Amino acid sequence: MTFTLLIGCRPCGLGLWSVWVDVAGWGLAEAAAQGLAAARGWFGTLSVILSFPFIFNPCLGCTENTPEWVGLIYFIPFIIIFQFGWAATQISHLALIPELAKNDHDKVELTAFRYAFTVMANIAVYAVAWLLLHFQVGQTDPGDTEHLGRQDIPIFRTLSLIMIGLGIVFSLIFHVGTKEKQNSFEHLVNSEDTDAESIADQLNSSPPKPLLLWYRWLLEPSFYQMAFLYMCTRLIVNLSQTYIAVFLTNSLNLPKNYIATIPLVMYVSGFVSSFLMKPVNKLIGRNLTYFIGLLAIAAFSAWVALDPDLGVAVYGAAVILGSGSATILVTSLSMTADLIGSYSHSAAFVYGAMSFTDKVANGLAVVIIQSLHPCHTQMCCPACTPFYHWVMVAVTGGVAFVAALSLSSIMIWPIKIRFCTISPSSIQDSSWVSDPAINSPESEPVNS
Repeated sequence: MTFTLLIGCRPCGLGLWSVWVDVAGWGLAEAAAQGLAAARGWFGTLSVILSFPFIFNPCLGCTENTPEWVGLIYFIPFIIIFQFGWAATQISHLALIPELAKNDHDKVELTAFRYAFTVMANIAVYAVAWLLLHFQVGQTDPGDTEHLGRQDIPIFRTLSLIMIGLGIVFSLIFHVGTKEKQNSFEHLVNSEDTDAESIADQLNSSPPKPLLLWYRWLLEPSFYQMAFLYMCTRLIVNLSQTYIAVFLTNSLNLPKNYIATIPLVMYVSGFVSSFLMKPVNKLIGRNLTYFIGLLAIAAFSAWVALDPDLGVAVYGAAVILGSGSATILVTSLSMTADLIGSYSHSAAFVYGAMSFTDKVANGLAVVIIQSLHPCHTQMCCPACTPFYHWVMVAVTGGVAFVAALSLSSIMIWPIKIRFCTISPSSIQDSSWVSDPAINSPESEPVNS
């Protein structure tokens, strides 16, 4: 958001394209999820590496007088590649949680650790950004150091290159050091060198996990309950992070170094909160933990609504927002892992579907918000001061209210598989192993 304003592109156009790109990226990642896990991970990583530096650089040959549509056309291909890669990387990484976790508490712990390291990465981004902005002081005119402008584009370019370098290092560590075991049932069925009798013997020696084919998730009410709750969670987290920078600079009129320090405070508080998730979830359960996170989000929204001139008190509000965001995000991901349960065979589809709702909702939300922007002739005018103030109130408190309604439905109708399961014993006793039409829907024994 901040960088698009610096280079002179309104986020509305890029946000609209992001909606369709995210949908396509989700579909491509889910298609890859059907048996190409390792290749999917490398594909996603390479796509992000190749596209990310271009997104955070002005278009080559563009000037201040270049029409906005030229920059839009320039950035679209890089956004497409990045979103494809990010979707593939995100889904494949999340799909490992149900595979590695042995019980519900392990799912919370793995999700919390994953979020903690995500926060550490974000802290690194804002720490480097703060250092770059800090060392800029004294090298430019005093008037240029207080507010963001095109003079800050080199800072964002340097920041993106530093982060992509660190990302390459840790991606190599993950891909080289993580050995993913292949699904035993899929491996045996797809093997051309193993006969039916040896397959049956191996299946009998180690009972396979229960199966729930990806399209059968669409018949489960809990699937839609969880998708809607996760969508609300991501709307709160992503939109608050998207608009916090313009809220600080345009609504609160704070110096531009606050766009680094305030998100840093949010992430640090979220990092600390993530380590409390396992004991808190174990003590009071998923639903109450999520509700406590919503209360924190609502408290932040009320504070911002009642005090338009927060000043330095924004640090306290940032702590509340960061803690609440971490709580609802970790808990919603843990609830998604609970929904998947032992059906890890189709975990990538479930996480892909959650990502689908998240991306579409966030893209449309940005488009709607920017279409309501009161300044149509310049990036910001006096009318945008209250605009971004109420945007922050709406994307936190307003969405939190909708999330509370969704949580209520889950408390009334708990998340569980109600209709469609495939029994492992039915698979072994049926003609699945030897039948050439193994993928035919008519040959699938289903237990209600």
